[in-house]
Amino acid sequence: MTILVTGAAGFIGSKVCELLLAEGHIVVGIDNLNDFYDTRLKDYRLSRLLGHTNWTSGADSTTSIYAGQGRLMARKPLASFIFNQVDIEDITALQRLFEEFSFDIVYNIAGRAGVRYSMENPHIYLTTNTHGTLNLLECQRQRGVQKHILASTSSLYAGCKMPWTEEMPVNAPLSPYAASKKAAELMAHSYHKLYGLDITVLRYFTVFGPAGRPDMSIFRFIKWIDEGRPLELFGDGSQSRDFTYVDDIARGTILAAKPLGYEIINLGGGRNPISLREVIAFIEAALGKKANVLQQEFHVADSRDSWADISKADRLLGWKPCITPQEGFRHAVDWYMTNRSWLAEVKL
Repeated sequence: MTILVTGAAGFIGSKVCELLLAEGHIVVGIDNLNDFYDTRLKDYRLSRLLGHTNWTSGADSTTSIYAGQGRLMARKPLASFIFNQVDIEDITALQRLFEEFSFDIVYNIAGRAGVRYSMENPHIYLTTNTHGTLNLLECQRQRGVQKHILASTSSLYAGCKMPWTEEMPVNAPLSPYAASKKAAELMAHSYHKLYGLDITVLRYFTVFGPAGRPDMSIFRFIKWIDEGRPLELFGDGSQSRDFTYVDDIARGTILAAKPLGYEIINLGGGRNPISLREVIAFIEAALGKKANVLQQEFHVADSRDSWADISKADRLLGWKPCITPQEGFRHAVDWYMTNRSWLAEVKL
């Protein structure tokens, strides 16, 4: 198949591309390569998809080495990866792409993430997460592309009783980030009802793993502990998360391509949540170093805990996570140690 993946240089999007290529598809990946976080991580992920084995990180944390290079391609056994620097907010560029390629599926993984930053710059969350999703849906309507997989968030469940199920009302988002994702879900639902698009919304739960985002706790904890820097902990560390390994998330995302009409599905660990104190203790043991914890006030927009009910994912997709959080933490630490030389320059 010919498949569009938005956010192809991102943490989850790049892994989705990797697994689709392994299945032998033609994958058209787009990303605007913004500098929301250190672009060297985006370059690392993109280099792997493009087969650039001699990749070296650039000196600039705000400009990707792939920015402005035009179309980039990589031929793989029975598959092809085609990268275009395109922003989903640019509907004209998207329309040109939909005219050039006959897409079978759209994986909409692009988006602005992060609860705290959405409070500092709420407008860009609306334009990317909501308006960008609308642009893709409109292109699909115009070109007759039926299947859309939308990456959403467990942040919508804040304040609900755990474990969280897809049927719960999520009408009181605590952050502009969550609100923009809720709006995207509603926009997708309207395009399903009006035009018959087949939409699967995936609510991700605390995704982590190698080459993760540097604004997320696992990356930060590993780097801070290894470098002996103060570890910023918001709250007392008893708050917990339903950690989900990135490979499991990508596998579930790909399974969501089946025809389902309109469905919202949780992809999470599905186990008892793990406290941040437990995570810190595990990383300390893995690195053989103690954390210098600097406790900060708990943030009002954060969820105290998260816990996914994943029975619907099992029933509809035949999906369950395979990697335990402990295995995943080990993989993340090992990746960090292997790439420590250039990660030392990555800004948090």
